[in-house]
Amino acid sequence: MSLHSGKSGRNARRSDRRLEHMTRPPRLADADLSKRLGKAEYLERLAVLQTQLSRVQQAFLFHGIKGVIVFEGWDAAGKGGTIRRISQALDPRSFKVWPIGAPRNYYLNRHYLLRFWERLPPEGAISAFDRSWYGRVLVERVENLTPERRWREAYREINDFERMLVDDGARIVKLFFHISPEEQMARFEERLRNPMKRWKLTYEDFRNREKWEQAEIATDEMLARTSTKVAPWNVIPSNNKKYGRIAAMKAVVKAFSRDVDLDPQHLDHRTLDEASRHLDVDQNLIESLRARTE
Repeated sequence: MSLHSGKSGRNARRSDRRLEHMTRPPRLADADLSKRLGKAEYLERLAVLQTQLSRVQQAFLFHGIKGVIVFEGWDAAGKGGTIRRISQALDPRSFKVWPIGAPRNYYLNRHYLLRFWERLPPEGAISAFDRSWYGRVLVERVENLTPERRWREAYREINDFERMLVDDGARIVKLFFHISPEEQMARFEERLRNPMKRWKLTYEDFRNREKWEQAEIATDEMLARTSTKVAPWNVIPSNNKKYGRIAAMKAVVKAFSRDVDLDPQHLDHRTLDEASRHLDVDQNLIESLRARTE
C-alpha cells in the first residue's frame, strides 16, 4: 500500500467519525431542571405511552427487531422508577432488565465489553441496562479504577460497539437522568425516612457526592464523545420524577417506533380457518380479519 493511499484511508476514517457526530451533543447544563408535570397529566400521558410501548414490542416480535435501552444518571435520579413503568407495559418473555454492578473476577480478567455482549437481546426482544458499558468512562474514570489511556480508548471502542449493534439491526436508546445535588440530597432523606425505600440508601451514595464535579466533567465528555448519529444521548431532566419518566419513555417510543409499522399484525389464513372451526364467534369478524391479510 502506498503512503498516499494510507493517508487517504486515515482521512476517510476521520471523515466517517465526523459524520457520526454531525448533531450537536447534549450537555448537562442544557437540561431545564425546572420542568414539572402534574399528577393528572402525568397519568394520562403514562397510559398513552405504555400502550405505545406494548405496540412497539409486538412490532419488534413480528419484524425481528432488537431494542437496547441504556439507563445512566445520578444516584436517586429516577432510573428505577422509569424502568418499572416501562416493565408494566411489556411482556417479560421478550423484555429483560439487566442491573449492572461491579464486575466479578471472571470479567475483570477479560475485555469490559464481554459481559454486555452476553446480555444483548436476540431478534424480537428488548434489553434494558440499568447502568451499562459507560461505567468505563464514568465511575472507572472518576474512581481511578482504570488507567487513563484505557478509559480514553473506550470512547472509540464504545462508538464502534454501538455501530456494530445498529448495523446488526438493533435500535439503541441512551438515557442520562439528570438532577441537581440539592434534589439528590432531598431524595436521600426521603429514602432514610421511608422504611420501604430505606434499602436503596447506601454509604456509597454519600461518598459519591464528594466527587460530583469530577463526575459532571466525565459525564459531559462522555456525552460529547459518544452521542453519535446512530446512537444519540438523551439528557432527561428529572428533578420532577413524573416529568422525567414521561420524557424518558417518549424518547424510547420515538426511537423504537421510527419507520416501524405499529399496527396490530394480521393473522394468517390457517389460523383464521381454525378459529372459524373452533370458536363461537360472528363469522363477519373472521371474514373482516381474513380480508386484512389479502
